Amino acid sequence: MGLTFGVQASEKSDILATYANIAEAKYQDSLATAKKLQSAVDALIADPSATNLNKAKAAWLASRVPYQQTEVYRFGNAIVDDWEGKVNAWPLDEGLIDYVDASYGGPTDENAYAALNVIANPKFELSGKEIDATDITPELLSDTLHEADGVEANVATGYHAIEFLLWGQDTHGHAHGAGERAWTDYAKGDACTNGHCDRRGAYLKAATDLLVSDLGWMSAQWAPEGDARKALTADENAGIITILTGMGSLSYGEQAGERMRLGLMLNDPEEEHDCFSDNTHNSHYYDGLGIQNVYLGEYVRIDGTRVNGASLSALVTKSDKDLDAELRGKLSTTMMKLGRIKSAAEAGFSYDSMLERGNKGGEALIMGGVDALVDQTKSIERVVSALKLDQVEFEGSDSLDNPSKVFE
Repeated sequence: MGLTFGVQASEKSDILATYANIAEAKYQDSLATAKKLQSAVDALIADPSATNLNKAKAAWLASRVPYQQTEVYRFGNAIVDDWEGKVNAWPLDEGLIDYVDASYGGPTDENAYAALNVIANPKFELSGKEIDATDITPELLSDTLHEADGVEANVATGYHAIEFLLWGQDTHGHAHGAGERAWTDYAKGDACTNGHCDRRGAYLKAATDLLVSDLGWMSAQWAPEGDARKALTADENAGIITILTGMGSLSYGEQAGERMRLGLMLNDPEEEHDCFSDNTHNSHYYDGLGIQNVYLGEYVRIDGTRVNGASLSALVTKSDKDLDAELRGKLSTTMMKLGRIKSAAEAGFSYDSMLERGNKGGEALIMGGVDALVDQTKSIERVVSALKLDQVEFEGSDSLDNPSKVFE
């Protein structure tokens, strides 16, 4: 395995350094915005009000901007992939955490704890053991509840658990509108609605504190002596493969397939990535941007400063400048298509509505993004060939590779 067209090792190492520096900056920004969310959550719990709930929601939305741009690091970097499920797992059976609408149902054959409602039950049985959840702590969430009984839908931690606790369920179906949790779900005394407001606040605080801790840990992994950076740079050709694996896997199987095409095939608003807040249009947009800025070797931080350096784009140019221009063009097209989804949603045509069966305009918008992501993946595959690399495998999706299987 190797690059055969005369690229010097120092050039490859510089590309990997840029990639790692951008990762460190993105996780630092994710941590910084999560700390702002933490402060907003603390303020909500201390002084429940509509204003403080809205401030916490705004802080959550802001925290998603840098984090979604990190998702391109998940595939190929084992240390990120092993960790990611704690902070961004979805979809979730939210009845595990709190009260849900009657239409949600109860336990299922797939998940006996789909309606456990930990907030309402200080003690319960889980996997044959009596659990004392009188104190809702980060350790209870991460060590006992998250993926309880080995069920992936038992998401007890991370952004989407917090999202549910801030917005509540989105019961609008395909109609416009996000979750409408009342601030009084955190109120004190007789003003409390839906019961257990103190425990709901404790869960929200524990989940947010855990998110900050987890992001702090990952940020450290990309520091100069961090394990993720060391693993990336241990073998320079393998490091280049890691970059391309992340780009191709997020672009194709994860985003085009599992996050976009699958939801459209099922016409299911529950397949939205940020389904409680109706923020999915932004999640898709910033995922796409993360792919683009890894290739170009540049990232604009939340304070407006730029992190950039030697790029994969420059490496490809040395081999095939036309291919570099092709991929740059396709990345730009993808961002335009994802931008159209984002703009439409911000104008009131929510992603929920786009997913509705028979909504031709919504289907065209989503499929525009899907097709562009699939098309850019073809060029990423061509880059692998141009750089004479092997052992590069991208994540797939039945929604793209075997659509009939989706309905089995």
